[in-house]
Amino acid sequence: MGKMQGAILPGNSTAELHEFDIPSPGHGEVLIKMKSSTICGSDIRCIYHEHLGKGPEGYQPGMIAGHEPCGQIAKTGPGCRRFKEGDRVIIYHISGCGLCNDCRRGYMISCTSDTYRRAYGWQRDGGMAEFMLAEEKDLVSLPDSLSYSDGAQVACGFGTVYEGLEKIGICGNDAVLVTGLGPVGLATAMLCRAMGASKIIGTEINDERVRIARDLGLFDVVIKAGPENVKQVHDLTGGMGVERSVDCSAHNQARLTCIKATRKWGKIVFLGEGGTCDFQPSPDIIHDQKTIYGSWVTNIWRMEELVERIVRWSIHPEKLISHRFTLDKVDQAYALMAEGSCGKVAVVFDEEIK
Repeated sequence: MGKMQGAILPGNSTAELHEFDIPSPGHGEVLIKMKSSTICGSDIRCIYHEHLGKGPEGYQPGMIAGHEPCGQIAKTGPGCRRFKEGDRVIIYHISGCGLCNDCRRGYMISCTSDTYRRAYGWQRDGGMAEFMLAEEKDLVSLPDSLSYSDGAQVACGFGTVYEGLEKIGICGNDAVLVTGLGPVGLATAMLCRAMGASKIIGTEINDERVRIARDLGLFDVVIKAGPENVKQVHDLTGGMGVERSVDCSAHNQARLTCIKATRKWGKIVFLGEGGTCDFQPSPDIIHDQKTIYGSWVTNIWRMEELVERIVRWSIHPEKLISHRFTLDKVDQAYALMAEGSCGKVAVVFDEEIK
C-alpha cells in the first residue's frame, strides 16, 4: 500500500522519523488514518529519555510511538463486525488477549497474557505516524460533536482521570484538591467541574504550569506547591480539609499533602506514576478513617461512557492543548513535553492542524 512516515523513540531524548510500509489490516483489524496523537507523560518518563520498562511491558525498540491516538478508518479487514470505513474512532491503547479475567472486565491495561498483551506505541506500532493498524475490539466511537484532538486525550489521560474520579466519587458536596497541574491535573479539574465539585484547589511547582492552570479558569484557587500547602488548603475549607484529593504529580511531598489536606472520612486517589510516598498510617490514615485508592488507566466500557458524558457536559478536552505540531516536527513536540512548561502537546494531521 505504499510508504509512510512514523516516529520512534531511541531512548536518548530524541524522536526520529523513519519510513515504514503502510500496513494492511488482517482479520478483525482496521487501518486508521491518523488525525491527532497526543503525548503522555509516561512516554517521557519511560521511553523518551531512556527505555525503563523491562520484558513484555517495556518499549520495544523501533516501534512507532504514541499511545493516545485518534483517527478515521481508512480500510477494514475481513471479520469486522461493527466499525466501517469512514468511521471516526478513538483507540483504547492496550490490546489485550480478550480472554483473561481482567480483559473480560474491560481492563486490557491489566491483561495477564505475556503473549497477547501489547500496548500501542510500546509493544506494537502506535499513533505517531500517518496510518495506524488497530484491532476492531480496541475501538471506541468518536461522536461528530467531538474533535479528533478531544478523542486523543480520552484514549489515555482523560480516561485515566475519569476512572480515578469514579473510584472516589465526585459530587456537589465535594471540595477537591489536585496536586500536579500538568495535562492529567488539568483534565482532573475539567472533569471535577463537570461532575459538580463545589470547590477545586490546585497545587503546582512549575510557574508556567501555574500560569496555564490559572488562565484556563478550571480551578477556584491555584497555589504554588510548597511546605505551607496543607495549612493553605485547610484555610480555604473552613479548617476541615477537602472531601476528595487527587495526586497527579507522583511527588512524595505532594502525595503527603493530599493525605494530610483531606478531611476525616475523605478519599484520596493516586494517579501519577512512579515516585514514593512516606506517611504515618495511624495518624494520617487509620485514625481519620481515610481511604487511599490506586488507579491505573481505565476499562473500555468506562471509556465509552466518558465519551458520552463529555458530549452531555459540553466540555472539550482539546482546550488543554497548548501546542500542536505536524509529524515532521515530532522531535520538537517531544522536547517541549519533556521540558514540562506547557499544557498538552499534540501531533496533528489534516483538519486538526490549526
